[in-house]
Amino acid sequence: MICDQLPIVRDGLSTLLSSSPDITVVDSTSSGVQALVLARTRRPDVVITGLVLDGMSGLELIRRLTKEFADSGPRVVAFATRDTDEVVRSVLGAGANGLLLTDATREEITVAVRAAARGQTMLAPLVAQRLVDWFNRGGGQSEEPLRTVVTELTPRERQVLVMLAGGKSTGEVAEDLSIGITTVRTHVYRLRCKLNVRDRSQLVSFAYRAGLMRSA
Repeated sequence: MICDQLPIVRDGLSTLLSSSPDITVVDSTSSGVQALVLARTRRPDVVITGLVLDGMSGLELIRRLTKEFADSGPRVVAFATRDTDEVVRSVLGAGANGLLLTDATREEITVAVRAAARGQTMLAPLVAQRLVDWFNRGGGQSEEPLRTVVTELTPRERQVLVMLAGGKSTGEVAEDLSIGITTVRTHVYRLRCKLNVRDRSQLVSFAYRAGLMRSA
């Protein structure tokens, strides 16, 4: 499903994505409120949204989709005109599985949609570089309170957390660890409870801030 205030953007993305044999555009809208209704009725695997919508911002739409559907609902790829720190933090913090800029190529867009459908994350190259720079400047150094929380996790929970933060889907984690998908989801649920986070993006953020990815 495609959401954007501008018809030319919606039509352009629809034409581009429909040309891929493995991608079907089920609907499009300029309204954030209508997007929520369509998500409930059409049940798309992926929602692509701009940050400016009628009636509701794209960020609020991402938050509501993430909260209402959790693991069972559509993954979200956001389009932004800028890659400022504030935009990146807001979009990823809201729970998006991807962030592209409006100059994204056809290949980047289709790859992002496929990755989101698998539960993985795809970032625009400039956005990814910004996060790498932040990490290299020390943004990923562990914080003492977080290290204390990490000690409360079981070895398996830490393993699942690191794999999810590394970009693996629930199915890939299950396959790599030779356990069932239901078992992985149980570990994810316990992680959310122990770490007091609401979604996958916050789990990823915790893993980096706690220094788990540096040691991995």
